[in-house]
Formats: sequence, C-alpha cells, structure tokens
Amino acid sequence: MSKILVVDDEPTLVATLRYNLEREGYEVLEAADGESALSVARSGRPDLIVLDLMLPGLNGLEVCRILRRDMAVPILMLTAKVEDVDKVVGLELGADDYVTKPFSMRELLARVRALLRRGAASTTAEVDVLKAGDLEVDLRRRRASRNGQELKLKPKEFELLAFFLQNRGLAFTRDKLLDEVWGYEFAADTRTVDVHVSWLRQKIEDEPARPTRLITVRGVGYRFEG
Repeated sequence: MSKILVVDDEPTLVATLRYNLEREGYEVLEAADGESALSVARSGRPDLIVLDLMLPGLNGLEVCRILRRDMAVPILMLTAKVEDVDKVVGLELGADDYVTKPFSMRELLARVRALLRRGAASTTAEVDVLKAGDLEVDLRRRRASRNGQELKLKPKEFELLAFFLQNRGLAFTRDKLLDEVWGYEFAADTRTVDVHVSWLRQKIEDEPARPTRLITVRGVGYRFEG
C-alpha cells in the first residue's frame, strides 16, 4: 500500500483528500504546516507528498527545497496562484508536478497515480544502466553522471533523461512527453516540458544554447541524439 503525505492547512480540503485517497487504497498521513510536514515526511517516509504552496510558517516552496535535499520522494504541489512564475519556481526547487486550485479530484488522483507509477517503474526496469557517450543513467539507483561526475538532477529531469536515452533518435511531441514522463493524457501546460529540457541542456550539453544531444525538432518537439 502506497503512503501519501497531505500537507495543507485547510481542514476541509485535507478531509476531502483523505477520503478520496483512502478510497483508492492509499494510506494517508497529514501535516498542517511546514515544520510538521518536514517532521512527518522524515519519520513516515511517504511514497508521495501532496504539498500546498501557501502554508503557515515555512511555505511550500521552502519545504520542497528542504525535502529535496533529504529524499527523492515525488512531490505534487497544490497552488491557488496562477502566475507561471510560481509554477516554474516550484518545479525548479524539485516538485514533480503541480495542480492549481480549484482542481477536480479526478485530475488530482490521475496525477497521483502517474507519479507513483513512474517511481515504481524506475525501480523495476529490465535494464539497470543506460549509456550514451559520456552520459550514464543508473535506473535502479536513480543516479546520472557525465564523465564520471554525478549530475544533480531533479526527479523529473532524471526521468526525462532516462526516457530520452531509452528512445534515442526518436522525436516526441511535448504532449507525448507529458504523457510518457509525467503520466497524464488530459490537457496540461506543455511549457513544463520546455522548462525541464532547458534545465537538462544546462547539465548535459557543452553549449546549451547550441545543443547537439537534446535537439529541438521544429514543428514537432524534441529528440535525443546519442
């Protein structure tokens, strides 16, 4: 049974999330503020964290930043803000995905299932290590390196790089990448893909502005040349 930590200071929302998540068969932990979230996450070792952006004390972005230093647990951020900067900052600090309030429970549950599925898939892959030139991705240990030096990748950066290495030479649309890496098929912001591709290029390209590995395919999306 997967364990999910819900971090939000709205009791009604927490109760609603608990009810729906438990109906799906998940064990639910709760925290109502940033400090409690850190404590429960460290002691409870959840398989996924649903984390509100606006929290008393430490806000969700700060909690995300601290948690990301300690563990690789998938983080789904909840935000009432619609500005793109909030979403991008959350992703930059290590969140795997976000849902903007108000959201449908069907959408949230789909994203929860997708994040848990991706995490499980990375530990049961038939091939443990993927290589492309000086790049090496260890799926079981969730580590990536270049020229023997470990790359500091956020969770979705890692999964995106692994997907590209598993499908080198093939071009994928942004929507297809959202489906394959983020795991949901309904409409989503494809800029999420662009942000992660940009971050990856900073780490795997000699000249990120003129990439030779992670190529933009005009009118389509992206392709990895290994």
